[in-house]
Amino acid sequence: MEQLYGTGVALVTPFKKDGSVDVEALRRVVRYSIDGGIDYLVVLGTTGESVTLNAEEKKLVVATVIDENKGSLPLVIGIGGNNTSLLVEELRNAELDAFDAVLSVSPYYNKPTQEGIYQHYKLLASVSPKPIILYNVPGRTGSNVLPSTVVRLAQDCPNIVAIKEACGNMDQIRQLLKEVPAGFYVISGDDSTALPTVVEGGIGVISVLGQGMPVEMSKMMQLGLNGDYEDAFQLHHALSPGMDLIFEEGNPAGIKAIFESLGISTAVVRLPLIEATPALKARIANFVRSFAVSI
Repeated sequence: MEQLYGTGVALVTPFKKDGSVDVEALRRVVRYSIDGGIDYLVVLGTTGESVTLNAEEKKLVVATVIDENKGSLPLVIGIGGNNTSLLVEELRNAELDAFDAVLSVSPYYNKPTQEGIYQHYKLLASVSPKPIILYNVPGRTGSNVLPSTVVRLAQDCPNIVAIKEACGNMDQIRQLLKEVPAGFYVISGDDSTALPTVVEGGIGVISVLGQGMPVEMSKMMQLGLNGDYEDAFQLHHALSPGMDLIFEEGNPAGIKAIFESLGISTAVVRLPLIEATPALKARIANFVRSFAVSI
Protein backbone atom coordinates (compact mmCIF):
# COMPACT_ATOMS: atom_id res chain seq x y z
CA MET A 1 0.00 0.00 0.00
CA GLU A 2 2.78 2.44 -0.89
CA GLN A 3 0.15 4.64 -2.54
CA LEU A 4 -0.88 5.70 0.99
CA TYR A 5 2.45 7.41 1.66
CA GLY A 6 2.49 11.20 1.82
CA THR A 7 -0.50 13.50 1.70
CA GLY A 8 -4.02 12.29 1.09
CA VAL A 9 -6.95 14.68 1.30
CA ALA A 10 -10.49 14.10 2.53
CA LEU A 11 -12.40 15.82 -0.26
CA VAL A 12 -15.26 18.19 0.46
CA THR A 13 -18.55 17.92 -1.42
CA PRO A 14 -19.20 21.38 -2.89
CA PHE A 15 -22.80 22.59 -2.96
CA LYS A 16 -24.55 25.23 -5.01
CA LYS A 17 -26.42 28.05 -3.28
CA ASP A 18 -29.60 25.95 -3.47
CA GLY A 19 -27.86 23.12 -1.59
CA SER A 20 -27.51 20.73 -4.53
CA VAL A 21 -24.21 19.03 -5.37
CA ASP A 22 -22.03 21.30 -7.51
CA VAL A 23 -20.40 18.92 -9.98
CA GLU A 24 -18.24 21.52 -11.71
CA ALA A 25 -16.93 22.85 -8.39
CA LEU A 26 -16.10 19.29 -7.32
CA ARG A 27 -14.11 18.89 -10.52
CA ARG A 28 -12.21 22.08 -9.67
CA VAL A 29 -11.49 20.82 -6.14
CA VAL A 30 -10.12 17.53 -7.50
CA ARG A 31 -8.01 19.31 -10.12
CA TYR A 32 -6.66 21.77 -7.54
CA SER A 33 -5.47 18.87 -5.37
CA ILE A 34 -3.91 17.01 -8.29
CA ASP A 35 -2.14 20.10 -9.61
CA GLY A 36 -0.95 20.96 -6.09
CA GLY A 37 0.94 17.70 -5.64
CA ILE A 38 -1.43 15.72 -3.41
CA ASP A 39 -0.63 11.99 -3.35
CA TYR A 40 -4.12 10.45 -3.10
CA LEU A 41 -7.78 11.41 -2.74
CA VAL A 42 -10.37 10.25 -0.20
CA VAL A 43 -13.97 10.33 -1.44
CA LEU A 44 -17.09 10.36 0.77
CA GLY A 45 -15.25 10.80 4.04
CA THR A 46 -16.83 12.71 6.89
CA THR A 47 -15.32 15.95 5.54
CA GLY A 48 -17.35 15.27 2.40
CA GLU A 49 -20.56 15.50 4.50
CA SER A 50 -21.34 11.96 3.38
CA VAL A 51 -23.94 11.51 6.11
CA THR A 52 -26.07 14.23 4.48
CA LEU A 53 -25.85 12.81 0.94
CA ASN A 54 -28.47 10.48 -0.41
CA ALA A 55 -27.60 7.38 -2.44
CA GLU A 56 -27.88 9.10 -5.81
CA GLU A 57 -25.76 12.02 -4.67
CA LYS A 58 -23.07 9.66 -3.44
CA LYS A 59 -23.02 7.95 -6.84
CA LEU A 60 -22.74 11.36 -8.51
CA VAL A 61 -19.83 12.41 -6.29
CA VAL A 62 -17.99 9.13 -6.86
CA ALA A 63 -18.51 9.23 -10.64
CA THR A 64 -17.38 12.85 -10.83
CA VAL A 65 -14.18 12.28 -8.86
CA ILE A 66 -13.29 9.16 -10.84
CA ASP A 67 -13.88 10.97 -14.13
CA GLU A 68 -11.93 14.09 -13.20
CA ASN A 69 -9.08 12.12 -11.65
CA LYS A 70 -8.70 9.99 -14.79
CA GLY A 71 -6.40 7.59 -12.95
CA SER A 72 -3.95 10.31 -11.95
CA LEU A 73 -3.98 9.54 -8.23
CA PRO A 74 -4.95 6.56 -6.06
CA LEU A 75 -8.48 6.77 -4.66
CA VAL A 76 -9.85 5.78 -1.25
CA ILE A 77 -13.58 5.64 -0.50
CA GLY A 78 -15.26 6.21 2.85
CA ILE A 79 -17.62 3.42 3.87
CA GLY A 80 -18.25 3.54 7.60
CA GLY A 81 -20.92 3.99 10.21
CA ASN A 82 -22.56 2.49 13.26
CA ASN A 83 -24.78 -0.16 11.63
CA THR A 84 -22.50 -3.12 11.03
CA SER A 85 -24.94 -5.26 9.03
CA LEU A 86 -25.78 -2.35 6.72
CA LEU A 87 -22.07 -1.75 6.07
CA VAL A 88 -21.58 -5.43 5.29
CA GLU A 89 -24.24 -5.20 2.59
CA GLU A 90 -22.77 -1.96 1.25
CA LEU A 91 -19.31 -3.48 0.98
CA ARG A 92 -20.69 -6.57 -0.76
CA ASN A 93 -22.65 -4.54 -3.31
CA ALA A 94 -20.50 -1.46 -3.90
CA GLU A 95 -18.64 -0.96 -7.17
CA LEU A 96 -15.10 -0.46 -5.92
CA ASP A 97 -12.94 -1.23 -8.96
CA ALA A 98 -11.66 2.36 -9.14
CA PHE A 99 -10.60 2.41 -5.50
CA ASP A 100 -7.42 1.23 -3.81
CA ALA A 101 -8.80 1.03 -0.27
CA VAL A 102 -11.80 1.64 1.99
CA LEU A 103 -11.63 4.13 4.88
CA SER A 104 -14.03 3.05 7.61
CA VAL A 105 -14.72 5.21 10.63
CA SER A 106 -15.15 3.52 14.00
CA PRO A 107 -18.82 3.16 15.00
CA TYR A 108 -20.09 6.43 16.39
CA TYR A 109 -22.73 7.19 19.04
CA ASN A 110 -23.19 3.51 20.00
CA LYS A 111 -19.96 3.68 22.06
CA PRO A 112 -19.06 0.00 21.69
CA THR A 113 -16.53 -1.75 23.90
CA GLN A 114 -13.11 -2.62 22.48
CA GLU A 115 -14.40 -6.13 21.77
CA GLY A 116 -17.38 -4.66 19.92
CA ILE A 117 -15.06 -2.48 17.82
CA TYR A 118 -12.88 -5.50 17.09
CA GLN A 119 -15.81 -7.69 16.01
CA HIS A 120 -17.26 -4.85 13.90
CA TYR A 121 -14.06 -4.40 11.91
CA LYS A 122 -13.34 -8.12 11.71
CA LEU A 123 -16.69 -8.68 10.03
CA LEU A 124 -16.17 -5.79 7.60
CA ALA A 125 -12.72 -7.12 6.70
CA SER A 126 -14.16 -10.55 5.96
CA VAL A 127 -16.42 -9.17 3.21
CA SER A 128 -14.50 -6.16 1.87
CA PRO A 129 -13.04 -6.65 -1.62
CA LYS A 130 -10.52 -3.89 -0.92
CA PRO A 131 -8.01 -3.26 1.90
CA ILE A 132 -9.48 -1.42 4.89
CA ILE A 133 -8.06 1.63 6.64
CA LEU A 134 -9.38 1.97 10.18
CA TYR A 135 -10.38 5.48 11.24
CA ASN A 136 -10.14 6.45 14.90
CA VAL A 137 -11.56 9.89 15.76
CA PRO A 138 -12.77 9.80 19.39
CA GLY A 139 -13.80 13.45 19.39
CA ARG A 140 -16.52 12.62 16.88
CA THR A 141 -17.37 8.99 17.62
CA GLY A 142 -17.48 9.02 21.42
CA SER A 143 -15.16 6.03 21.71
CA ASN A 144 -11.44 5.44 21.33
CA VAL A 145 -9.94 2.56 19.35
CA LEU A 146 -7.08 1.60 21.65
CA PRO A 147 -3.68 0.48 20.32
CA SER A 148 -4.27 -3.04 21.67
CA THR A 149 -7.41 -3.35 19.54
CA VAL A 150 -5.63 -2.03 16.47
CA VAL A 151 -2.84 -4.57 17.00
CA ARG A 152 -5.37 -7.42 17.26
CA LEU A 153 -7.05 -6.36 14.04
CA ALA A 154 -3.73 -5.92 12.25
CA GLN A 155 -2.64 -9.41 13.31
CA ASP A 156 -5.95 -11.21 12.71
CA CYS A 157 -7.20 -9.48 9.55
CA PRO A 158 -4.75 -9.32 6.62
CA ASN A 159 -7.22 -7.08 4.81
CA ILE A 160 -6.85 -4.34 7.45
CA VAL A 161 -3.69 -2.54 6.39
CA ALA A 162 -3.61 0.88 8.09
CA ILE A 163 -5.25 3.29 10.50
CA LYS A 164 -6.11 6.94 10.11
CA GLU A 165 -5.37 8.02 13.67
CA ALA A 166 -7.07 11.21 14.83
CA CYS A 167 -7.01 10.68 18.59
CA GLY A 168 -4.94 13.86 19.00
CA ASN A 169 -2.79 12.19 21.64
CA MET A 170 0.84 11.80 20.63
CA ASP A 171 1.50 9.39 23.52
CA GLN A 172 -1.16 7.04 22.13
CA ILE A 173 0.20 7.49 18.61
CA ARG A 174 3.73 6.63 19.78
CA GLN A 175 2.42 3.52 21.54
CA LEU A 176 0.52 2.53 18.43
CA LEU A 177 3.57 2.95 16.21
CA LYS A 178 5.64 0.89 18.63
CA GLU A 179 3.17 -2.02 18.85
CA VAL A 180 1.68 -2.53 15.38
CA PRO A 181 3.24 -5.30 13.27
CA ALA A 182 5.58 -4.57 10.40
CA GLY A 183 3.73 -3.63 7.24
CA PHE A 184 0.81 -2.03 9.07
CA TYR A 185 0.69 1.72 8.45
CA VAL A 186 -0.20 4.61 10.73
CA ILE A 187 -1.58 7.70 8.97
CA SER A 188 -2.28 10.92 10.82
CA GLY A 189 -5.91 11.99 10.79
CA ASP A 190 -5.19 15.47 12.14
CA ASP A 191 -3.29 18.18 10.29
CA SER A 192 -1.77 19.34 13.57
CA THR A 193 -0.25 15.91 14.35
CA ALA A 194 0.69 15.05 10.77
CA LEU A 195 4.36 15.97 10.93
CA PRO A 196 4.93 14.70 14.50
CA THR A 197 3.35 11.39 13.47
CA VAL A 198 5.71 11.07 10.51
CA VAL A 199 8.69 11.89 12.71
CA GLU A 200 7.68 9.02 14.99
CA GLY A 201 7.32 6.56 12.10
CA GLY A 202 3.96 7.25 10.44
CA ILE A 203 3.63 7.36 6.66
CA GLY A 204 1.67 10.56 6.11
CA VAL A 205 -1.66 12.27 6.63
CA ILE A 206 -5.21 12.31 5.38
CA SER A 207 -5.58 16.06 5.52
CA VAL A 208 -8.34 18.65 5.46
CA LEU A 209 -6.18 21.75 4.97
CA GLY A 210 -4.22 19.93 2.26
CA GLN A 211 -6.97 20.32 -0.33
CA GLY A 212 -7.07 24.09 0.22
CA MET A 213 -3.29 24.48 0.45
CA PRO A 214 -2.04 21.41 -1.43
CA VAL A 215 1.40 22.67 -2.41
CA GLU A 216 2.31 23.68 1.13
CA MET A 217 0.95 20.59 2.91
CA SER A 218 2.47 18.22 0.37
CA LYS A 219 5.83 19.93 0.69
CA MET A 220 5.73 19.74 4.50
CA MET A 221 4.95 16.03 4.47
CA GLN A 222 7.57 15.23 1.85
CA LEU A 223 10.22 17.07 3.84
CA GLY A 224 9.20 15.10 6.93
CA LEU A 225 9.25 11.75 5.13
CA ASN A 226 12.69 12.61 3.75
CA GLY A 227 14.00 13.37 7.26
CA ASP A 228 14.45 17.10 6.64
CA TYR A 229 12.82 17.93 9.95
CA GLU A 230 14.11 21.48 10.37
CA ASP A 231 12.54 22.73 7.14
CA ALA A 232 9.47 20.56 7.68
CA PHE A 233 8.78 22.04 11.11
CA GLN A 234 9.34 25.55 9.80
CA LEU A 235 6.54 24.93 7.34
CA HIS A 236 4.45 23.18 9.99
CA HIS A 237 4.64 26.21 12.30
CA ALA A 238 3.74 28.54 9.44
CA LEU A 239 0.71 26.41 8.53
CA SER A 240 -0.47 25.85 12.12
CA PRO A 241 -2.68 28.98 12.32
CA GLY A 242 -4.52 27.79 9.21
CA MET A 243 -4.97 24.33 10.72
CA ASP A 244 -6.63 25.95 13.72
CA LEU A 245 -8.72 28.44 11.73
CA ILE A 246 -10.44 25.88 9.52
CA PHE A 247 -11.71 23.95 12.54
CA GLU A 248 -12.69 26.94 14.65
CA GLU A 249 -16.35 26.72 13.65
CA GLY A 250 -16.41 23.10 12.60
CA ASN A 251 -15.40 20.96 9.65
CA PRO A 252 -15.92 21.38 6.69
CA ALA A 253 -17.18 24.94 7.17
CA GLY A 254 -13.61 26.21 7.46
CA ILE A 255 -12.09 24.45 4.48
CA LYS A 256 -15.08 25.43 2.36
CA ALA A 257 -14.38 29.04 3.34
CA ILE A 258 -10.91 28.61 1.83
CA PHE A 259 -12.42 27.35 -1.41
CA GLU A 260 -14.82 30.29 -1.45
CA SER A 261 -11.90 32.69 -1.00
CA LEU A 262 -10.09 31.00 -3.90
CA GLY A 263 -13.15 31.15 -6.16
CA ILE A 264 -13.29 27.37 -6.44
CA SER A 265 -16.66 26.73 -4.77
CA THR A 266 -19.22 28.21 -2.42
CA ALA A 267 -18.91 27.87 1.33
CA VAL A 268 -22.35 26.23 1.55
CA VAL A 269 -22.72 23.30 3.96
CA ARG A 270 -25.78 21.25 4.83
CA LEU A 271 -27.68 21.41 8.08
CA PRO A 272 -27.12 20.74 10.89
CA LEU A 273 -23.83 22.44 9.92
CA ILE A 274 -23.81 26.12 9.00
CA GLU A 275 -21.39 28.25 7.03
CA ALA A 276 -18.46 29.91 8.70
CA THR A 277 -19.28 33.37 10.01
CA PRO A 278 -18.22 36.40 7.93
CA ALA A 279 -15.60 37.26 10.55
CA LEU A 280 -14.00 33.82 10.37
CA LYS A 281 -14.20 33.79 6.57
CA ALA A 282 -12.29 37.07 6.51
CA ARG A 283 -9.58 35.71 8.80
CA ILE A 284 -9.27 32.54 6.75
CA ALA A 285 -9.07 34.46 3.48
CA ASN A 286 -6.44 36.76 4.96
CA PHE A 287 -4.37 33.79 6.11
CA VAL A 288 -4.44 32.21 2.66
CA ARG A 289 -3.60 35.50 0.93
CA SER A 290 -0.81 36.44 3.31
CA PHE A 291 0.78 33.00 3.58
CA ALA A 292 4.36 33.51 2.54
CA VAL A 293 6.85 30.70 2.78
CA SER A 294 9.47 29.45 0.38
CA ILE A 295 8.38 26.24 -1.29
